[in-house]
Amino acid sequence: MSIADALLPEFDHEMANTRKMLERIPQEKWNWKPHPKSSTTRELATHIATTPAWMVDTIEKDSFDFAPVGGQPHHPPVFATKEEALAEFDKGVAGARAALAAAEDDHLMKNWALLAGGQVIFSMPRVACIRSFVMNHGVHHRGQLSVYLRLCDVAVPGMYGPSADETAM
Repeated sequence: MSIADALLPEFDHEMANTRKMLERIPQEKWNWKPHPKSSTTRELATHIATTPAWMVDTIEKDSFDFAPVGGQPHHPPVFATKEEALAEFDKGVAGARAALAAAEDDHLMKNWALLAGGQVIFSMPRVACIRSFVMNHGVHHRGQLSVYLRLCDVAVPGMYGPSADETAM
């Protein structure tokens, strides 16, 4: 079994769960935040919605510099609605899935690096980046979003079984 074949079921499962969480965001809570140091729901949803697309760059490029010397720093998009975030998420998931499905094992074992101003933040095999920097990173922020939903009294969907808001699987 290839690395991609081993990762795709997990990817599909996590992306479906993430979409369920994004779908629950009420538009009237789009600019809400639980604490002054926290992101708004929109900012968090934007981060979650754009994370799957990182897999394409991780597979197709050798690095990403989010603050290149002499260049424009990375700025996330600004979505006006949950629907815009969901559309971007779906586009990113489709591109990520296609890139992963086509990736060869030897390529996935080659290093990829995240840079800031030309300085290496981390470098590791692409497969490790896919699991940690893309998939686990998204799951982490999805967990944050579940807390936002709970604090806004929105029913939280189950991720690995029913949630406290669901009676059965």
